[in-house]
Amino acid sequence: MTLKSCRCARAARGGAGRRGMLALALAAAALSTTLTACAPVVVGGAAAGAAVVATDRRTSGVQLEDQNIGLKVERAMAQNFGDTARVNANVYQGQVLLTGDVPSDDVKTRATAVAQGVENVKSVVNQLTVGPIAPFSVRSNDTWITSKVRSELLNTRFVPSGTISITTNRGVVYLQGKVTATEGEYAATAAAGVAGVNKVVKLFDTISRDEAVRLSGPGRASTGAQPAPAPVQEGASSNPGPASNGASGNSGGAVEVMPIK
Repeated sequence: MTLKSCRCARAARGGAGRRGMLALALAAAALSTTLTACAPVVVGGAAAGAAVVATDRRTSGVQLEDQNIGLKVERAMAQNFGDTARVNANVYQGQVLLTGDVPSDDVKTRATAVAQGVENVKSVVNQLTVGPIAPFSVRSNDTWITSKVRSELLNTRFVPSGTISITTNRGVVYLQGKVTATEGEYAATAAAGVAGVNKVVKLFDTISRDEAVRLSGPGRASTGAQPAPAPVQEGASSNPGPASNGASGNSGGAVEVMPIK
């Protein structure tokens, strides 16, 4: 074989090798695309910019609607009161919980009317504090308490933590969600035992055990055979029994308060 023939043969083999590598690369890319197409999809709420929680007992549509209501209420508060007030709106199934700080009783009363004027709002629970706006340190502490309460509920037996919304303002923890009476007791008791919590306010939509099982889906119900919550001795430092108490400015729902002794 001549030198020219040898070079041609090597070039041919090299071209074939490169074509083989290219074919493998294309096959790998196709496989990657196929696997990506088969991967689980995380459901997100594009309209409200927050994810839909699969374990929430609300439908995905209601979750998104609640998120949109909250945004609209907070926008309306900013338009009406500007920087003079700090108003947060947490919404669960059309029930609007207002927390934060306002400069006067008049503004607090007006805030309820503003929230009620937003479309699809069913009720308003006004828990605004009249006084100076809380400093950043207080708000940061509230965020930390919320994360601790969320972790506590997640690790508490018989509590459907995925369907419970937690809001903390100045050490007061507000719980919203669709739960049975027993689930609500366990959740409030667990939250009351978290360090830094001054009070727990229950704003639950109480449902039956059968309804909880239906909404939770197969194998996800948390309302099986449950013992009654253990009684708390008088003078205990935490986890006291709940006491019903009407809240100032509450419109459209009873508020149950569990004080920390």
